[in-house]
Amino acid sequence: MKGVPDSALGKMYKEHIELILKKDIDGLLAQYDKDAVLISSFQKTPLYFRGHEELKEHFQGILGIEGLDTEIAFWGETENPTTLMIVEAIKMTVGGQEATMRFADSWVLKDGKIVIHFAGMTQYPDGSVA
Repeated sequence: MKGVPDSALGKMYKEHIELILKKDIDGLLAQYDKDAVLISSFQKTPLYFRGHEELKEHFQGILGIEGLDTEIAFWGETENPTTLMIVEAIKMTVGGQEATMRFADSWVLKDGKIVIHFAGMTQYPDGSVA
């Protein structure tokens, strides 16, 4: 993990990535409000996941990750309201194949929990750009 600041949200992001690497879905869910919504562009069309049950379904995808390296290209955060906007260069291995992508993630938090998560992919593994 490169480029993560030493802030409260930086620590939460590091924990988020560590939970992904540990394949700890329950740990990830604990970072989200019970009524959270995650909007994903990973499939090139919007997918919506609402609440812990649907988030749990979405997070099943982490079970195939064998390796993950992130480098922050952009980091912006605010305190009131608590928000995070990042652009990440990602390298991961899934099924023995290495993939390189760029993500643009944004979080909105309430009481220390993610209530809205925009999980955007800006460059897909095939090299195409969103």
